Order: sequence, then C-alpha cells, then structure tokens
Amino acid sequence: MKKNNLPLSTDKGTHKTNAPLNRRSFLGYAGVSVVTSALILSGCKDDEGNIGLPDTGVNLGSGDTGILNYAYALEQLEAAFYTQVIQTKYSGMTAAEEQLLTDLRDHEVAHRDFFKAALGASAIPDLEVDFSAINFSNRTSVLGTAKTFEDLGVSAYNGAGKLLTDANLLLIAGKIVSVEARHAAAIRSLINPNSADFSGDDVVDAATGLDVQRMPGDVLMLASPFIKTKINANNLPTT
Repeated sequence: MKKNNLPLSTDKGTHKTNAPLNRRSFLGYAGVSVVTSALILSGCKDDEGNIGLPDTGVNLGSGDTGILNYAYALEQLEAAFYTQVIQTKYSGMTAAEEQLLTDLRDHEVAHRDFFKAALGASAIPDLEVDFSAINFSNRTSVLGTAKTFEDLGVSAYNGAGKLLTDANLLLIAGKIVSVEARHAAAIRSLINPNSADFSGDDVVDAATGLDVQRMPGDVLMLASPFIKTKINANNLPTT
C-alpha cells in the first residue's frame, strides 16, 4: 500500500484534501486494470459540462459521473480525516492502533486518488473539510468520528450502487464498499473489544441480514458538518 508522504496541514480545523498517491499503487489496490480505468474515463466525458457551477457550489454532475464524484467527495473526507489522525496521534494510541489507523488512511487515500484519476477532467476540485468539532488528541472523539464516517460510507455505497448504469463501475463500487465495511467492523471492535458490536443492529438488519443504505441527499446532509465546501447534488440520479 502507498507509503508516500502526505503533505496535508497539521491544522485540526479546515484544510484542503490534496495528498497525492502513486498511480500504480492505487490502480493495483483497487484491482482495476488500466483498461478498465480507460472505460471509466470514456464514460465520464458526456457530463463534463455539469461540473463546478460557482453560484450553486461544487456541482457533482449527473449520471454515472455524478455518482463517481459523490463517492470521490466522501473519499476525500475520509482520507483527510485519517491523515489528520496519524499526523496528530491521540494520547495513548498503541502500536497496534496506529498500524490499523495507518492502514485505513492508506486505503482511503487509494480510494480517493482512484476516483480522481478515473474522473479526469470531470473530477470535482479538492474539498475543504472542517474538523474543528473533533478532538484529535482524544481517543473517544477520534474513534467515534471514525465509526460515524465508516458506517456512513458503507450506507452511501449501498444506496448509490443501484444508481449506476455501468456494470464495470458497479463492480468497482462493490469492491470498495466491502473494504469500507471491514473498516467499520475494525473501528467498532476497537471501541468495544470482544463484543458483537462489529455488526450491530444499528447497521445490520437482524431480520434480513442486510446493511443500512442511504441515498446521496441523506448522506451529504449527515456529512455536511465536516465539509466546508458547498456541494450541489441536484443533478444526481435518484432512480
């Protein structure tokens, strides 16, 4: 996994989510060939005109491009969060916790940079995040936020999958959401060791065995306290 330096600000408030990742690393991690990436790029071209309307915020676009930008926005948020966690470690962080959180950082950076490269000219700009409500020196605050982000990410992919029309993109989304779910379980196990909370009934329906799903509007509303940049999701597909 990628081990590059991550030149984000150590400020615990607002900053841009612009740390780079080696192209070979993130394509290899996602399990997607360069050919598949070219297919994604070609599928995004029709929607380039929907990006970045200044009077309505950052426009995610429409169709599959819009859904990719939606995922890209969430991955920017998670990558920035875990980068900050490792840059300013909370008091009492064990070596095992540091390794786990570093792995999560690397995964989220890989996801973020994969979407950025796949979208090409259709990618939204780097978002400005707001972590002023998080106490990065406190384990409870950090892990509680990580739990929120990971559970939200899983529900976001679950809800957005049906909105994609390209089967190749759906396959990639399925690979990423499975990793996000592993993250969610790992964080829950850190918070409550030796418990069944890794798949608690707040995220997995006991009757169906299925995880929670949320539509983009609901996800962006829940994520909005942590994203300073205004996001316009009005053109995203709904069915």
